[in-house]
Amino acid sequence: MSFAYSDDNKRYHTLSYHNRHIYGERVFKAVLDCGFTCPNIDGTKGTGGCTYCGGGSGYFTSAGTVTRQLEQEKERISAKHPSAKIIAYFQAHTNTYAPVERLRELYSEAAAFGVSGIAVATRADCLDEEKCRLLAELGVPVTVELGLQTVHDTTAARINRCHNYEDFLGAFDLLRSFGLRICVHIINGLPDETDEMMLETARRLGALRPDGVKIHLLHVIRGTALAEEFLHGEYTPLEKERYVDIVVRQLELLPPETVIERITGDGDKEKLLAPLWSRDKIAVLGAIDKLQRQRGSVQGKFFVKK
Repeated sequence: MSFAYSDDNKRYHTLSYHNRHIYGERVFKAVLDCGFTCPNIDGTKGTGGCTYCGGGSGYFTSAGTVTRQLEQEKERISAKHPSAKIIAYFQAHTNTYAPVERLRELYSEAAAFGVSGIAVATRADCLDEEKCRLLAELGVPVTVELGLQTVHDTTAARINRCHNYEDFLGAFDLLRSFGLRICVHIINGLPDETDEMMLETARRLGALRPDGVKIHLLHVIRGTALAEEFLHGEYTPLEKERYVDIVVRQLELLPPETVIERITGDGDKEKLLAPLWSRDKIAVLGAIDKLQRQRGSVQGKFFVKK
């Protein structure tokens, strides 16, 4: 079974395919930590962050200015891929959670470095028209990575998300009104969610037709509230076979043109408590490919245009 957005054996719209066709060569993200916090960490809406939060996602080369971090990231990337282009990725915590003038300084510094684009990870409750206008006027391609995690408000409350699905929809519509590219994050394996709940998240998200989606596996990271639940037998992580099955079924519900920018996840191996099978990312990706072939499945197989 062929898939329109693939020039290899993949049956879903990979980020590598997207980058080759948009940029003409390999593209890597230069990850940045600009000292942001989050409204459910600093007490504005809550404290402690989401129950799975281990202090901000991602690998970071160093602290320092945006330019200094980009220089170090470019050096790291170029060592293996000399001709690769880079995207400045504002990743740690909530990267629109600051006054707009501060954001303008940081984003403009990244744009002036000569990057091929900017990606900004944020939350639905930390966006407004002024910030969206700033992002739309930077003069380089911009992707806003918007954390949804789940469409189920009961789960959002359970993980101390401190915003709901209605907030997400408002932010999504606002970003669209400014013509910004949107990549939505969802997490499989959240506490108490059934397979059908995870599929419903994908189904509703597919109806919005986002530009990109990142599908994450929930990792139990040492030192988090979720880790305490896990150690006390109050949370059971997904098994590999179940995760693979859910992902394949979710892909069938997403539009074929939506770029799947991530399909598993990278937990901090030094702090990862569970699921330990997730350490072998290549095996997980291979299992997804294999199950898709066995089922004759492709991304968008059951997506219904409205």
